[in-house]
Amino acid sequence: MRILALDSSGLVASVAIASEEALLAEYTINYKKTHSQTLLPMLDEIVRMANLDLSEVNAIAITAGPGSFTGLRIGSATAKGLGLALDKPIISIPTVDSLAYNLYGTDKMICPIMDARRDQVYTGLYEFVDGKLIVISPQKAVGIDEIIDEINSMGKEVIFLGDGVPVHRDRISECIKHGHSFAPLHMNRQRAGAVAALGLIYYKENRVETATEHQPVYLRVSQAERERAERERAEREKAERERI
Repeated sequence: MRILALDSSGLVASVAIASEEALLAEYTINYKKTHSQTLLPMLDEIVRMANLDLSEVNAIAITAGPGSFTGLRIGSATAKGLGLALDKPIISIPTVDSLAYNLYGTDKMICPIMDARRDQVYTGLYEFVDGKLIVISPQKAVGIDEIIDEINSMGKEVIFLGDGVPVHRDRISECIKHGHSFAPLHMNRQRAGAVAALGLIYYKENRVETATEHQPVYLRVSQAERERAERERAEREKAERERI
C-alpha cells in the first residue's frame, strides 16, 4: 500500500510518498514561494526520484484544514484533480492533528498552534496513549489566551509547535503555569510525512472520501468575507440612519 500526501495548509509546502514499511520520499520547503509555484513541481520531482507511477498509489492524503485559505484551496484543488484523474480516494487529515503527529511517542501533552492572526490560533490538545494519537481537545480557532487557560486548567506538561510559536512564544512563557517546552526545528512545522503516516491509519479504517466529496475545513470565514460582511453592515446602518 502506498499513500501520496500533500500539505499546503500554512507557509510550508510539503509532499510525501509512504508505504507501510517506509517513508519513500518527502520534499518540504518553507522559503518565500507560493504554493501555486511549488506544490506540483515538488510532486513531479519526488515521483521522478522515487521512480513511481502515480497510478500505483492507493489514496491521496491531504491536510483538509484549518490553515491558510489560499493554501487550503490550492492543496484541495490539487488533491481533487489527482483523485479524479487517477480514480483514487481522498483521505482528509485535520491539519492540527497532523502537526501533533510530528511528536509521535512523547509522554507530554501536545499543543500545536498555527497563527490565525488577530491574536487567534488554530489549535487543539493531544497526547499519545499506547502509540495512538488521542484528541484531548479537538482542533478549533480560539484566542491564544483561551488555549493557555485551558492548558493551565489541566496541570500537565506540554510541548508547543507550529508557526504560531514565534508569534506567541513570549506570552506562552509568561502565562503557562506548568512545565512546557517548544519542539525542535525539524519537528515544529507541517510535514507531509506525518500526513502520510496518519493517512495509512485512516485508509485501513476506511476513513476515505471521493474526490468529488472532498472539501477544505476552514473553521472560520476568510478575511475577505469578514470585510465584506463589515461593509454590508455599515451600508445597512447608514441606510437605516437615512430613513430615520
